[in-house]
Amino acid sequence: MEGRWYGLVYRTVYRLGLTVWERDQPPSELVDLVEGASPLPPGRALDLGCGTGTDSVYLAARGWEVTGVDMVPRALEAAARRAARAGVTPRFVLGDVTRLADHGIGGGHTLVLDFGCFHTLPDDRRDAYVRAIGAAAAPGATLLLFGFRRAPRFPMRAGVSGAEVRDRFGRAGWEVVSADQALSGALAERGAGQLFDLRGFRLCRAGPPS
Repeated sequence: MEGRWYGLVYRTVYRLGLTVWERDQPPSELVDLVEGASPLPPGRALDLGCGTGTDSVYLAARGWEVTGVDMVPRALEAAARRAARAGVTPRFVLGDVTRLADHGIGGGHTLVLDFGCFHTLPDDRRDAYVRAIGAAAAPGATLLLFGFRRAPRFPMRAGVSGAEVRDRFGRAGWEVVSADQALSGALAERGAGQLFDLRGFRLCRAGPPS
């Protein structure tokens, strides 16, 4: 029941155009990782809760083989249009991020990106999410995880703390490399930092890169 409620909320939010998290540019942390002084070499990337595809398209345009996953058809339709305008072809999958294998998403992803997906998952689906991305990620993979520490007036529970990230992901072989307050573009301009306390985490999965 909780999972169905979760999906209904997101489909309704998109239908009403209340997507306050929408961005036209990737977060600076992702740009630094891809284009910075020590950039990750292009590989397979997994964009969880990809929404309208801003980050998937950015990565695809820079040589990454990208799969974006979202549960809202309207969002994925917009993502496909964005990709077509940019002349890139990321793969977009309609599905549940806690059941990636059921949607034909295999392993070997060297970069996993989550901008605001995990932090709204129901409590009883969060461990399943961690297991799912563990199966999809390559040894040594990088995970960029963004989420609100608190989300007042949100229609369902939302939020993630550093302690939860270290506990849930640490038990599954992920190490937190950095945990910082993160403001990104339009979100910062809207004052989201003061209202929601947006946090960004960079994690590395145990083992050498594949």
